[in-house]
Amino acid sequence: MLRTNQLFLNYTEDLYGNQERKEDIVIRSFSKGERILTQGENPSKVMLIREGITKCFLAEENDKEYIVEFLGKGEIIGEIELIRNIPCLCSIEAVTEVTVYSISVPYFRTLIKNDLSLNNLLLDIFAERIVNTSKRASYQQLYAAEHTLAQLLGLQAQQEIEISKEDMAAYLGITVRSLNRTLKSLKK
Repeated sequence: MLRTNQLFLNYTEDLYGNQERKEDIVIRSFSKGERILTQGENPSKVMLIREGITKCFLAEENDKEYIVEFLGKGEIIGEIELIRNIPCLCSIEAVTEVTVYSISVPYFRTLIKNDLSLNNLLLDIFAERIVNTSKRASYQQLYAAEHTLAQLLGLQAQQEIEISKEDMAAYLGITVRSLNRTLKSLKK
């Protein structure tokens, strides 16, 4: 539901504090609603979320959005595209105020070649993403939308954020109309 990674955050904070060239990693801020990465465009940096919550989503050809995941502290973005040398697979947008560690491409490439700790963190993240995607797909097949919606509402309350009905529907893979019916049934 909300992905975080404290180990990757700690690793990046150490890199930031000990960097020789200050332009290799800089801190950037994004306002709520601001696009951080855009599907189909080439990323110019790899970023790690320092603070805040983002949504990772796919825009379909019919302009419908599907939210893949909500990302928080310690989640890395843009790394797959850089490793594979491809445009962004999805868009990332700030749900709250967000700060990131913005890592230059040459520095990230050097780290991949020389830093076993980074490679181990990336392997763990990739494996976790595969497991989470599989679990979510099977969960959506086995359980009604009400259960996942209840979890989403719990996340909203816990993080004290407001998730729009459009984003809730996009996360659940249903229409806003279906979401409204589901919300109504939950209230009963």
